[in-house]
Amino acid sequence: MLFGKISRRKYLLFLTACTAVMTVLYIRAIFIVPGEITLLEGEDSIYKFSAPLLVNIKADKDGIINLNSGEVEASRNYLRLLRPVSLKTQKNGSVKLNLRLFGLIPLKTMKVDVVSGKNVVACGNTVGVKLSIDGILVIGISDVNTIDGKKVLPTRDTGIRPGDLIVEANGKKLETIDDLIKEIDKCKGNAIDLKYKRGKLYNNIKVTPVKAADDKKYHIGLWVRDSTAGIGTLTFYDPETKGFGALGHGITDIDTGILMPVEKGEILESNILGVKVGKQGMPGELKGVFLEDKNRLGVINKNSEYGIYGVLNDDAASRLSSRLFPIGLRTQIKEGPAVILSNIEGKKVEEFDIEIQKVSRQSLNGSKGMVIKITDKRLLQATGGIVQGMSGSPIIQEGRIIGAVTHVLVNDPARGYGIFIEGMIKNIQNNGYGALKKAG
Repeated sequence: MLFGKISRRKYLLFLTACTAVMTVLYIRAIFIVPGEITLLEGEDSIYKFSAPLLVNIKADKDGIINLNSGEVEASRNYLRLLRPVSLKTQKNGSVKLNLRLFGLIPLKTMKVDVVSGKNVVACGNTVGVKLSIDGILVIGISDVNTIDGKKVLPTRDTGIRPGDLIVEANGKKLETIDDLIKEIDKCKGNAIDLKYKRGKLYNNIKVTPVKAADDKKYHIGLWVRDSTAGIGTLTFYDPETKGFGALGHGITDIDTGILMPVEKGEILESNILGVKVGKQGMPGELKGVFLEDKNRLGVINKNSEYGIYGVLNDDAASRLSSRLFPIGLRTQIKEGPAVILSNIEGKKVEEFDIEIQKVSRQSLNGSKGMVIKITDKRLLQATGGIVQGMSGSPIIQEGRIIGAVTHVLVNDPARGYGIFIEGMIKNIQNNGYGALKKAG
């Protein structure tokens, strides 16, 4: 009887110890297996997970990658994570690999993005950026002083607010502020039907304009915007498709902070006339002009939080850099010396020294994947560090384009952030290399 109790106790201890070990290994594997990786088309990559576990891998689609020389089918593939795993890409695209421990216990879903391995042209040229918004952006709401001496808020209780996009008035699509003004004038004080968009949802409201005391015209008390313009830096373009990426971060409205939806846009050549030097707490700025007497460089098709994307004119390449660089993935980036290509005077693109101080290994998306520091004395003297207008300056390390400058640290203008080039390539790839509308 006593022997039986001891045996059961040892068995329970053994079972508890095994469970504890498996739990530790399971948790370790969750952290070891990345949630997202990017691979170049046609290349082999070896991953060492170093976990003594048997996992089942199931892909959500076929034909994107090979696993240990065999295609990852949308079925069962068993792997021992203690051995190195070979991933070979077959074509561009994204695939989700669902990992289950022993084929039973969910472990992790790993997203694999395969991007083009072609060389791209690193630019560094500042460009004038013009965007027309897809709708009329509400940036403010105010009272109207009427001709009878009252203060009236025509949009009270309608629900419309700053950040909303007015897309129709009385059933007519709006493209410019003038379109909205014409519809308000035509109503002669009668209620006007407005359709606006917030996020992905549309709403319909009625607003009754009132006649203002100052100009004797009808108003609805909304401050609105239909376009924006500024200077940024062209990061790269594909010499085959003419697809380009720039800025490395999205263009947001200065008043509402929302990402501006593009109805149409264009990039133009620019000429830098001067620099407002950056200081602690006061970001600097490149001061320049658009060269509107020349043909535009290209059209903008997409404004995303990872930059602006579009396609160049056929003749634009002759006005830009032609130096090709291979793409460097996040896994190839090292902390240490690198250079940026920037245009801080006239139209001249120069190379400046920087130091990559930190690389985020966990997250690919976002415009703050790297922390960088300007070390070039010439650039520090001329600009104080990173200034507005330099966003998009390509980052080069060991002969590869690895990213672009995106933000400055306000309290330390010599330091800032950069986006990984693989994130920008993925965005332009999603925009459709072959399907981009050709610029005129």
